[in-house]
Amino acid sequence: MTILLEQVAMDEGRKVGEGGDGSSANLVLDAGFVVVPEPKVPVSSSGFVAPEINAFGHAFRSYDAESERQKGVENFYRLNHIHQTYDFVKKMREEYSKLDKMEMSIWECCELLNEVVDESDPDLDEPQIEHLLQTAEAVRKDYPDEDWLHLTALIHDLGKVLSLPAFGGLPQWAVVGDTHPLGCAFDESIVHHKYFIDNPDYHNPAYNTKNGVYEEACGLNNVMVSWGHDDYMYLVAKKNGTMLPSAGLFIIRYHSFYPLHRCGAYAHLMDDEDKANLKWLHIFNKYDLYSKSKVRIDIEKVKPYYLSLIQKYFPEKLKW
Repeated sequence: MTILLEQVAMDEGRKVGEGGDGSSANLVLDAGFVVVPEPKVPVSSSGFVAPEINAFGHAFRSYDAESERQKGVENFYRLNHIHQTYDFVKKMREEYSKLDKMEMSIWECCELLNEVVDESDPDLDEPQIEHLLQTAEAVRKDYPDEDWLHLTALIHDLGKVLSLPAFGGLPQWAVVGDTHPLGCAFDESIVHHKYFIDNPDYHNPAYNTKNGVYEEACGLNNVMVSWGHDDYMYLVAKKNGTMLPSAGLFIIRYHSFYPLHRCGAYAHLMDDEDKANLKWLHIFNKYDLYSKSKVRIDIEKVKPYYLSLIQKYFPEKLKW
């Protein structure tokens, strides 16, 4: 099908998704999906205002605030940094790319997240479906015409089902938390960096230089990033033939890659496509982080809208 799309673009003498007059137009495939042109980065009209404190009364992403939850978050990162190795991530990607755990729709997966609470998150302890809808609705308000971004916000954390028994019941350190590359030096900007001293890769000469096993500008797609819900949901979306644009897939795959999009670490590994998509991730991250609150979303009221987006961008049933 990809070959067919490229041929159409060549025959028409223009990019896929571009109308005869140069305007944006969607291309409908025989399978019923719509190929959406790569989006241009717009400017928000209403301007989302980020709150100063989280649901616990602390600054967002404060990993040093004294509280019982913070102690649990730090212990989470201790385990994460010790056990996430290059070989472990390679093994996880091979295992979970089989997509042999379950078959279900996107919305069914959303409902499964009612059973998940993210132990790495210092800002929220609500079931994950609440966070998904808070994020999606905040994005929808500021970017009403970017429906792919609304859906990306809704599904970005669905990979957290990895912690459920049906998906292998992985420990939280292998499901959630900030992500970082393996196979090269652990950047100082990574949260609780001190615990990497007990990671076997830390002492491996092949892995502890700036580039490690990679070349500059090799592209993040060629970099082994710590395993978790981000990479898993990316694999699910990609292998099930989603029609989300590459910016949506980039957001799903790297939204927890805070050393990159918050601190600029590992930018030397990015290629031109990564750099273009990073602009969208910067937009998304504000909503992902600061929309977390105790304000509840009326699920039944917004459900029809998101079901229509799911139908547009995904098959009815997905392999997980």
